[in-house]
Amino acid sequence: MAWYKRDKKGIVTPTENKKETPDGLWYKCPKCKQVMHSREHKQNAYVCIHCNYHTRVGSNEYFEILFDRGEFTELNANMSSADPLSFVDTKNYPARIQQAQYKSGLKDAVRTAHGKMNGESITLAVMDFGFIGGSMGSVVGEKIAKAIDYAREKKAPLIIVSKSGGARMMEAGYSLMQMAKTSAKLALLAEAKVPYISLLTDPTTGGVSASFSMLGDFNIAEPEALIGFAGPRIIRETIGRDLPEGFQTSEYLLDHGFLDFIVNRTELKNKLTKLLQMLK
Repeated sequence: MAWYKRDKKGIVTPTENKKETPDGLWYKCPKCKQVMHSREHKQNAYVCIHCNYHTRVGSNEYFEILFDRGEFTELNANMSSADPLSFVDTKNYPARIQQAQYKSGLKDAVRTAHGKMNGESITLAVMDFGFIGGSMGSVVGEKIAKAIDYAREKKAPLIIVSKSGGARMMEAGYSLMQMAKTSAKLALLAEAKVPYISLLTDPTTGGVSASFSMLGDFNIAEPEALIGFAGPRIIRETIGRDLPEGFQTSEYLLDHGFLDFIVNRTELKNKLTKLLQMLK
């Protein structure tokens, strides 16, 4: 049977011979609505080639972007949350953790590793929003603290990529303690004169922004990232007035002195390398 036939309307492919487009072959930008090939989107560091929109990505992607040849050694990979408060909301906390681990393929909301970036030894911690909104619990705080200890011991500069909705309410006070713990560890890192660069991505809010995310020797951000303590809606309802245009975006914070500079993800690896070389 012919794969196609010609009629007055032109060439027509019989229905039984039509093929479905494979899932994931194309990427549609949520901002400009333009379509690009998924491979092209990945090669451009998951940044839209039309409007420069930075798609939210997780630790796998940042490890791939920053580490040479994607090679690294993960630190404390199997650390998982306990349930110190026997917390229950619509489900108990262990069940929620198990569900998040199953959906995300992660143990918790941060991964830490060490390796080479353009030949320079670094310690890297990357938060994953896909694990309970990147919320900071005791495991996030402990893994970041241990990564800081590793950076201090090996004199390997620390880079933390923040992406978080804030503290993890299921751990209450235990979660808030991580703000003090990570801040104290970073003070020790500063005493050892080991550089720390904080990269704030979309979104960086809550306890994370009130602790280690804003304590870098350099605080930098990706374009148009939401950065702040409370969300815009909460602030608007609290003060009872409209917020300035672009409030809590990385561009607004840069203009008001809260950031050192903004960097496109496509330039991130080379910019970080040059910055670390300057700090040497």
